[in-house]
Amino acid sequence: MRSSARWLLLLVPGLLFFYTLSGAPPEAEAAPRGGGVCKKCPPDAGTPDAGTGYDAGTPDAGTGGPDAGTGSDAGTPDAGTGSDGGTPPATGCLGQPLLESLGKNHVLVGGKTDSAVASLAPYDLRYIYLAGGLFDSAEPCNSCSTSCSAAGQSCSNSNPNGCGWWGCWQWDQVAPGQYLRDYFRQTLDLGQIPMITYYQMLHTSRVSEGAQEVAAAQNVSLMQRYFNDWRFVLKQIGTSTALLHIEPDFWAYAQQVNTNPHMIPAAVASANPTDCANVENTIAGMGRCMIAMVRKYAPNAKVGLHASAWATKIDAMMNRDPALDVEAEARKVADFLMECGGGDFVAVETSDRDAQYYQVRLGRNSWWDTTNTTLPHFRQAFRFAKALSERMGRPNLWWQIPVGNMLMPGYDQHWRDNRLDYFFDHPQEVAAAHGIGMVFGAGEQAQTNPSTDSGHLVLRTNNYFLTGGQPACLNASMP
Repeated sequence: MRSSARWLLLLVPGLLFFYTLSGAPPEAEAAPRGGGVCKKCPPDAGTPDAGTGYDAGTPDAGTGGPDAGTGSDAGTPDAGTGSDGGTPPATGCLGQPLLESLGKNHVLVGGKTDSAVASLAPYDLRYIYLAGGLFDSAEPCNSCSTSCSAAGQSCSNSNPNGCGWWGCWQWDQVAPGQYLRDYFRQTLDLGQIPMITYYQMLHTSRVSEGAQEVAAAQNVSLMQRYFNDWRFVLKQIGTSTALLHIEPDFWAYAQQVNTNPHMIPAAVASANPTDCANVENTIAGMGRCMIAMVRKYAPNAKVGLHASAWATKIDAMMNRDPALDVEAEARKVADFLMECGGGDFVAVETSDRDAQYYQVRLGRNSWWDTTNTTLPHFRQAFRFAKALSERMGRPNLWWQIPVGNMLMPGYDQHWRDNRLDYFFDHPQEVAAAHGIGMVFGAGEQAQTNPSTDSGHLVLRTNNYFLTGGQPACLNASMP
């Protein structure tokens, strides 16, 4: 479900941890000055509802023009036309090669957690957002203390307003990027895989999310900074193992502009001749360029684009019409993403908020039926994910599943939701739909998070591994 104000989310977990004189922080999740909220994220010009999505009953079941077809090798900078969108669905265990490269064979479990919570269970992975906007200069800053600003605000620690650029979420006397380097070190020390959700287009463009955000990708100077920051991120990762998740929501908004991403202009070769001189100046080229840069600068990282179930203007996961062809909607999304490069996996999302939060605060019913008899329900969501993955030939990763549980009292950071427990109770359904992982986290600062859920995620994660976990490769079909 879309989120028009992901920037309200805790961009980095926890409070600001000051560095010691040696420059080493006690916690990787050091936040921008002023606490866990990115104080200099641009004001959201969109609707105040952070996750309105699209009504599942919208009559337009398939906007746009002809089928965009599937794409070519995501690691190839050449924009190419790709293979025919009618290629037969992939079969077998789509996640096996990726999981084997990570040294895993089970459905992964992870979360957006601080270090204290991360150490309480044997999570497979841990994710953070890199968001909030970029440096104002053309290139990443060489120093946070001098001549570095983001959105006109100094990145020096002396600025009480804080710095929006993630590269200076740290003591300003150490080189930019230490925040990310320390996050990687601490996460790897816990035996967990670092994951980054890169969410910068909305914050950097400072426009309304949606078509305006997509149009902003035509701005050459903006995209120069964008690609330069992405390169800087990848250089901090180097040869480390990581999962990289690129731009939630953005690709869906682009698909709503035009179902053929080759027809949506974007500054790619014109903005990044260093890495993508031969890539077309389109949204398709943008995705392919970012994936090609991962292969070049962070060769051991695995990268995925984000598939929004509402990208076709019908929310296939919140759908209440039993006649809707959920698989057809998934294939439209898959075809668009393949033309944008595909990647190694595709990220999917259940909801950006706890269901009780929507019910109480917005008067909206976003619950899924755990008995799978009344739509919307879980098996419909798994149908979408399965068809998406089979069309793309890539496994899916369930990202930012709400952390709420049914024992929560029902107020900010303590809302109820039934998704976490359903996923832990039915991991075989995740695996049967080509899912390689279920990753839990709050989509906004008022939501239940792993530090406010009374230890429920930690308990379920420990029990999951005590019982051996769920093998990712099954012979069983979907129920």
